Amino acid sequence: MTRSIAAALYLAAIATLPSLGQLGMFSNEQRTALTSAWTGERFPDGRPKVPDSVLDRLKNTTAEEAWGTLRGQGYRLQFEGRWKTINVEPGKRLVGRAVTAAFLPLRPDLNNYINQNAKKEKRVASGQNSWIIDTLTERDVMVVDLFGKIEDGTIIGDNLGTSIWTKTKAGLIVDGAVRDVSGISEIKGFQVYARDFHPSFLADVTLAGINIPVRIGGVTVLPGDVVLSDPEGIVFIPAHLAERVADESELTQLRDKWGHQMLRDGKYTPGQIDTQWTPQMVEEFNRWAATQGSKVRIQPRQRQ
Repeated sequence: MTRSIAAALYLAAIATLPSLGQLGMFSNEQRTALTSAWTGERFPDGRPKVPDSVLDRLKNTTAEEAWGTLRGQGYRLQFEGRWKTINVEPGKRLVGRAVTAAFLPLRPDLNNYINQNAKKEKRVASGQNSWIIDTLTERDVMVVDLFGKIEDGTIIGDNLGTSIWTKTKAGLIVDGAVRDVSGISEIKGFQVYARDFHPSFLADVTLAGINIPVRIGGVTVLPGDVVLSDPEGIVFIPAHLAERVADESELTQLRDKWGHQMLRDGKYTPGQIDTQWTPQMVEEFNRWAATQGSKVRIQPRQRQ
């Protein structure tokens, strides 16, 4: 889908609604319907709330592991790379629930409409980028479609970065830019993924929606998706598949750990470890996995 088509769809949808609600194209009910595959807890606006326990389990999941599980479920376009980063340390992944937002190139009549609705919603009369931050809660990741804009496409500087970090203890992903890299670098733990850096301020854009579907590179991101980073880039995990990704990742890592131990002990050969395991091997692995505190198991007929 081209940017011009995407912009036209945004404008057409906005024009049909009497109120933007949460500055988006969807009501709470529509947002719930959009993410109907998720059957768990939700935020008041309908955004899926993947449990903290699942987020914790994903902290050791690699992009490759997540990507493999998602492709197996038919979600082939969930990874995006080619980022510039701030405060991203080796071994520390960004994991959190997506709060999405989309901007469009400035158009006065649309911008006036957005601002008028913002007044009705009693939003603070400040930059539109701050309205997104106002909605954030702990473990949210702000995910912003700024259509790749760099100059005058800087979604935050260090002040707004401090506010995001204070609210979420997580990070930011923007298909656009940020400014004041030196200041943001001092916000320890606040991980930022951007297309580039620029000293300009955000200008000539309009916030089209919060917690709506957005495009980040080649990925469609829905509100409540789980954001997972690693050195390769970002995987956006649909909320209803987050636990499955965690299970399969944990199982893969446990299998590797057990297999390596068996090879060191000389109990099994590489050929035995790298092919379909026998029922005896599966039983031994499952007993060992239980001693590791894991609840995942290999089913006896599951192919290795």
